[in-house]
Amino acid sequence: MLTSLQNPLVKEIRKLHQAKYRRQQQQLLLEGTHLVQEALLVTYPLDTVCYTPLWQQRYGDLAASLELHARQVHLVSPAVLAALATTVNPDGVVAVAPQLAPPPCTPLTGVGILVETLQDPGNLGTMIRTAVAAGADGLWLTADSVAPDHPKVLRASAGQWFHLPLTMVTDLQGTLAGWHQQSVQLVATAARADLSYWQVDLTLPTVFLLGNEGAGLSSPCLDRADWRVSIPMQGQVESLNVAVAAALLLYEAARQRRERDLGIPGA
Repeated sequence: MLTSLQNPLVKEIRKLHQAKYRRQQQQLLLEGTHLVQEALLVTYPLDTVCYTPLWQQRYGDLAASLELHARQVHLVSPAVLAALATTVNPDGVVAVAPQLAPPPCTPLTGVGILVETLQDPGNLGTMIRTAVAAGADGLWLTADSVAPDHPKVLRASAGQWFHLPLTMVTDLQGTLAGWHQQSVQLVATAARADLSYWQVDLTLPTVFLLGNEGAGLSSPCLDRADWRVSIPMQGQVESLNVAVAAALLLYEAARQRRERDLGIPGA
């Protein structure tokens, strides 16, 4: 059992708390039982798994599966596990996994999200989880946004990070132009817009454009949109959390598509 914080492996895993080092090593830090379970479900490769004796006793079957699946497994003391994790109260297991190349882009036929300059990892993780639940085709993120491999992104996604195609966009204008060429409509959220999101036909191939938590979408991005829509709000509320806005848009698209498929008049 690993008990020393000076152990070379422990030091190496702790370096993965740094985004720069994760990029250099092309590795992910998976924290918590849920993430590890999801990695196993999708047969995502695991390099190193560390867990405490108490965790092993509680999740004996999962621990046995990890021993078969991961390249190496180590029993560690609670103090070491606490040092390996970025959370305040880790639940007993941490894994290191490679960052796999994203799947190739395919023509978008349903609904997707593009987020510009998103900063909060919790928001991104929540959006990933919601996008999977609502049946979105994928999520696109501009390069100046929070790193999608941030441990908090993975945790906030509740394991759904493994199930949603996520693409980093280096050429925003080129990406938007490409969607136009594919007859994908671009729907941008704006605080002041003539239309509400209920008034747009979302049964067409659609990408929702969402902006930074504070500044919203940039002018060049707004100018590319086919539609600018607002989310009606009452009282003195000026804006919604970007992850909440994404959920409303995605589920309105899902509602419209369901009614269309059921043949409901007016859908």
